[in-house]
Amino acid sequence: MSFQFPLATVLRVRGVVEEREERLLQQILAEIAQTQDALTHINAEILESDALRHAEVFKTRAGHNIHAVYGRMNELKQNRKLIEEQLEKLEKLRDRQIAIYETARRNREMLTNMQDEKRSAYESDLARSEQKTIDDNFIARRGRV
Repeated sequence: MSFQFPLATVLRVRGVVEEREERLLQQILAEIAQTQDALTHINAEILESDALRHAEVFKTRAGHNIHAVYGRMNELKQNRKLIEEQLEKLEKLRDRQIAIYETARRNREMLTNMQDEKRSAYESDLARSEQKTIDDNFIARRGRV
């Protein structure tokens, strides 16, 4: 008779839950990385636009060009603010998801440890039983001689 863990189904379900929570955490981390890349891109574009504006300050320009440059700067700054807010929300979501994932992992690990202990006890009992059978056979043979 092989080892059968009575809570194997629960362990399997908790493993699935842990994997699902881990995938969700990875998706959130990927979104955070994308948002940080977008923020870096916008910051670089703002710096570049600002440098161009300062370089062309003394050049003759049409008023609508200057107005367009300032409009673009305002648009970039608004986008940066929106992305920073989105990043804050994602970081809060990440923190919450980490707590959920850690809970799911602890639940699964608790059952895994319990299964390991039960398997160890089962194998110890099985070895003890086999040794008892071997000893009984030896004693029986020795008694016949």
